[in-house]
Amino acid sequence: MSPEEIVKKIEENKGLSRRSALKMMALSPIAASVLAGTAAPTPLQASSSDAVGKIVIVGGGSGALMVLSRLRRALSKPDITIIAPNEKHVYQPGQIFVAAGEYEPEDIIFDNTGYIGEDVTWIKDEVTTFDPDNNKVTTKAGTVVEYDYLIVATGVQYHYEQIEGLTADMLGKNGIASVYQSDLAAGTAEGGTITRDWFNALKEAAKTSKPRVICTQPSTPLKCGGAPQKILCLSDDFLRREKLTADFIFATASEKLFSLPEIDAALTKVQKEYGNITNKFGHELIAIDAEKKVATFLHKYQVQGEYDKDFEEYDMIDKEDEVKLEYDFIHISPPTYAVDAVANSQLGWQKGTAKGWLEVDRETLQHRRYKNVFGIGDVCGIPIGKTGGSARHQGPIVVGNLISVMEKKEPSLKFDGYTVCPLKTSYGEIIMAEFNYEGLAPSFPLDPAQPRWIWWAFDLYMLQPMYRYLMLNGLM
Repeated sequence: MSPEEIVKKIEENKGLSRRSALKMMALSPIAASVLAGTAAPTPLQASSSDAVGKIVIVGGGSGALMVLSRLRRALSKPDITIIAPNEKHVYQPGQIFVAAGEYEPEDIIFDNTGYIGEDVTWIKDEVTTFDPDNNKVTTKAGTVVEYDYLIVATGVQYHYEQIEGLTADMLGKNGIASVYQSDLAAGTAEGGTITRDWFNALKEAAKTSKPRVICTQPSTPLKCGGAPQKILCLSDDFLRREKLTADFIFATASEKLFSLPEIDAALTKVQKEYGNITNKFGHELIAIDAEKKVATFLHKYQVQGEYDKDFEEYDMIDKEDEVKLEYDFIHISPPTYAVDAVANSQLGWQKGTAKGWLEVDRETLQHRRYKNVFGIGDVCGIPIGKTGGSARHQGPIVVGNLISVMEKKEPSLKFDGYTVCPLKTSYGEIIMAEFNYEGLAPSFPLDPAQPRWIWWAFDLYMLQPMYRYLMLNGLM
């Protein structure tokens, strides 16, 4: 059965059980590969390299584990140290499904130990200082680790405290939630359960009133930038399924719903079908009064000025105001940055819009100034790519190019910027937005702007086991 036939058959049987969906999806290995939302990433060379050198990987998330697994197979004599405090691994995309009531927390948390082999030195600590000029790092406990080659996979950190009046411990109280909240070093993921409780509290409130709900999106780069809209649509549909309603506001620092016109238009259509969503573009959350339930936004916009006869156009004047909005429930997507150890080191971009993020070439993922350093995942200061799908495509690029450098060759593999955002538009439908540096890059011959049940079934039923057993082991 071809992938096209499998998609058609599953689309025709939307009501089938989880077991039946899994059985259908398992009918073809080609379909499993395609439905993973990517074309196959660049494979490793068939034979192991005899290149030698001490490799240090900093981080214990998906990017770190993917390159670790690949390096262990790609090198005949691997000398690898990983510095990561977490013995538990969090499947972060699953937080949305926990919030929506489709997963339990135990479905997204599992042991890291199975991915770190006995031939690997594991320092259960975190790096606080990078010293690339001397090829060494220092951990929180004061351990100095030298390296010949370094892979930085430290991920991101959230700064809820940058929103005046808000601290992370306020999440889950006074109608405030954030699906992003987690302590990856400790292997915990509270954001999913906090937001699931928020969904249920919203439902109870909607039984006796028409609550006002605000979902926010910051101006900073964000892990899975579509997540705020996933919460917006799922919480709205959560009420709709119970014949309840609320007034929803999507307050985003951006000027549009999505960077790609085709996806932006599709999301606009989805919102119109709900009929109760108001967009506040150019609005960034800067303060919150949790007791009074008032959120303050900085609204940036432009107004038309005087007409310029020379250029035959009007001058545009930048303006900004503070806007206060009352709410009953608010979901906050926090300001997001590279971890301090990277941002405060010579490894980070020293200026520009990417300042603080890891300074790597956007194609080779090699550091632009320190040629024995590579990056993978969310920490990379590249235009797009803060998703697990990006890390999966970056893994073989990083490993292949690192081995080339170890073999005294120039890195030749190029990352095309691939990323994927499964935009959950309702319970049972997803827009699978796949794109790269050039624009839309769908892996399957289907309209990528069309919400489909097949993508919901794949994301809910197949992606977690594929991630856990294949991706983290560097097998796809």
